[in-house]
Amino acid sequence: MENSVIVLYIIKLALGGIAAFLSILLWSKTRDAAWMCVIAGTIVAYAGIVVDLLTSMGLIATRGLQIAQISLFSLIFTIVPTLFYIIAFILLILRFRK
Repeated sequence: MENSVIVLYIIKLALGGIAAFLSILLWSKTRDAAWMCVIAGTIVAYAGIVVDLLTSMGLIATRGLQIAQISLFSLIFTIVPTLFYIIAFILLILRFRK
């Protein structure tokens, strides 16, 4: 890997790790469904960063199942955090409409 790619991964891991850590701390303080979805999205997004790094380093292989030549593993870690955020925003919109 190039130096710039390594620096980018370090930044992603550091900031994502802080966000995941803080979201886990918040998890114990809240029981709100919208916040739980935001927390879950943040944790899954960080897991996606870690899996992407391990895959690019060749430590794990994610080529098993593919959809349209895209790894199912990578696809899940790309889609699921956004779905959690969408659900959280919908829940908040529904809450404020009442």
